Amino acid sequence: YDDNGEDALIMTTPPLNDAGQLAREELAATVANLGEKPFRAKQLWHWIYYRGETDFDKMTTLAKSFRERLAETCEVRRPQVVTAQLSVDGTRKWLLRGKDGNEFESVFIPEEDRGALCISSQVGCTLTCSFCHTGTQPLVRNLAPEEIVGQFMVARDSYGEWPTPTADAQRMLSNIVMMGMGEPLYNFDNVVTALKIVMDDQGIALSRRRITLSTSGVVPMIPRIGEALDVNLAVSLHAVNDEVRDTLVPINRKWPIAELLKACEAYPGAKNSRRITFEYAMLKGVNDSDADARELREKGTKGLTLVCNSLGNAGEKGQMLVENNQVLRFRTAQWIRTHLPPTVILAAENTGVLAYFSERRSINLDILCNLLQSM
Repeated sequence: YDDNGEDALIMTTPPLNDAGQLAREELAATVANLGEKPFRAKQLWHWIYYRGETDFDKMTTLAKSFRERLAETCEVRRPQVVTAQLSVDGTRKWLLRGKDGNEFESVFIPEEDRGALCISSQVGCTLTCSFCHTGTQPLVRNLAPEEIVGQFMVARDSYGEWPTPTADAQRMLSNIVMMGMGEPLYNFDNVVTALKIVMDDQGIALSRRRITLSTSGVVPMIPRIGEALDVNLAVSLHAVNDEVRDTLVPINRKWPIAELLKACEAYPGAKNSRRITFEYAMLKGVNDSDADARELREKGTKGLTLVCNSLGNAGEKGQMLVENNQVLRFRTAQWIRTHLPPTVILAAENTGVLAYFSERRSINLDILCNLLQSM
């Protein structure tokens, strides 16, 4: 055990094969190399991903001789939990460590009867968004598929949600949002591999409708992620014109707003209002004026969803996010709606645009996507 009482990763010599977060094909190859028949791979998949078991000796449907060979050559590994923080509202944040010592974070944000796990895809980031703390850290490396899946496995361990709940059962870990550290589309192959494991209906079995991938706007990769996964898409917009977005989200200089919106309109399922979300962190004096609100409405495309985050804490580099009264003014100017509470979804007249205003959550844990960091 480490100093925090968590299970620490102990590597052997030579290193063991990590059977814990392998894709089906890789797991089948591992089983075949051990001289076992293909159906053993299905059994092993069931134990690892459906039951969440890490001890081969407890996988009692496997032959004892097979379990012994697995214990000698493989291990089921989780990322090491360095710290786990719990807020008064039930929000949890984990600082996790990979086998090479690099660290990354994930956050669980609960609702009354469900919750979303915010998962990281990289250690550090290349994008240098002006209000994002992760963007101040250099990119160290992409997370491997097992580290991406491992974040979900750690969270399930914490909540005791094994075996996988049935379709009609209540799940606390009901959704995944790829909105943690890094740009998921710059780690395309590993993210796709990991999310296919998560979506497999004989294991973790999380529906693609319960998964949202957030991008800063890597336009050429947007159709590819739609073809590969067809999960929900979220786009970090944060500005209504290129001049402001070039500063807030510098990738806009390569793929400006017009190109980004065009890619979004072509995304599979874009006509379904649940499928594409625009994220808009309102920064005081930067992008929160009534004129911004009107221009944002003009850019709205039928079937797309806009999310405005009503958060009052300081952004990166001293920027202040707006207070709730300005969010109300912004909302009023945009959709002619007033005095509705946070987290209410409202439809604008004759537009097909929806707006969702998120409420403050566990600011004491620095859980906002722009505040996640490796320690």
